[in-house]
Amino acid sequence: MSIETASPEIIAKAAAALSAGELVAFPTETVYGLGALATDDRAVAEIFATKARPQLNPLIVHVYDDAAVQKLAVFSDVAQKLATAFWPGPMSLVLAMRQPTLLSPLVTAGNDTVAIRVPAHPIARDLLKAVGQPIAAPSANRSGHVSPTTAAHVAEDLGSRVAHIIDGGPTTHGLESTIVDVSGPNPILLRPGSITAEMLANVLDHDIIIVNKKTNTPNAPGQLSSHYAPNAALRLDAEAATHGEALLAFGPLKAKSTAPVFNLSETGDLVEAAANLFAGLRYLDDQGTNTIAVMEIPNHGLGVAINDRLARAAAPRS
Repeated sequence: MSIETASPEIIAKAAAALSAGELVAFPTETVYGLGALATDDRAVAEIFATKARPQLNPLIVHVYDDAAVQKLAVFSDVAQKLATAFWPGPMSLVLAMRQPTLLSPLVTAGNDTVAIRVPAHPIARDLLKAVGQPIAAPSANRSGHVSPTTAAHVAEDLGSRVAHIIDGGPTTHGLESTIVDVSGPNPILLRPGSITAEMLANVLDHDIIIVNKKTNTPNAPGQLSSHYAPNAALRLDAEAATHGEALLAFGPLKAKSTAPVFNLSETGDLVEAAANLFAGLRYLDDQGTNTIAVMEIPNHGLGVAINDRLARAAAPRS
């Protein structure tokens, strides 16, 4: 499948393909998503088959606006407050699902909650508006592999198994959406992202519960113990690369390295580092190294989300 530059004609063709039960890869502000109609059992099953994704791992449903959300799920006061502050944007909310539902049960992996977000990327929004239905869209890559931040990454991983790959250039944030569970009495941060715990707490006027545990029975995406992983092993909190390793650097290097190097941010900017993380892991993986040494990332603000992805990428593979 060739990569297609976004245009009104391509959006219309992609919307028709989705309506016909086919898969479409498209950019969001976080990573590229692999979309299918969330109401089409067969199409949603094809997402799992194409990604080789475990069916116990739920999907995020993308919709155009709050009105579409409320047709699918129950909006609490807390959910409304967060939605007003951060939607459209890189936040997914886990909400109690309305019953009966038209969503495929594969989307929720049998849970009575559903993860939903309203993306901000103009191409994603144009596609959602053209389709007029909810789109289930995990990251457009092989399950457990490094998430795609360019259309070329999607083509490398999935190729001809996708009807359309819409190119919108590199993604802005480079990390998957922040996930907050608001289905119960207290909001819980399930996956950190570019909307940080501090930002959420400022809106809610109180601290938010943070769940750091990794699990193999998730109620939202991105919670599997091993995830976001390149082929190479990762060695975290390294000062430098040893013989035979590649180096994922952060900040100014103290000495010139003879190893392959990708610097997430020479100036130590966490926003730049997050945007470059998955592209950097893919670049170093392509160098053929068996191990990637990763320099220490400050564990505050956006660094919490970066370190979350790195820890899961470094976890033992099943």
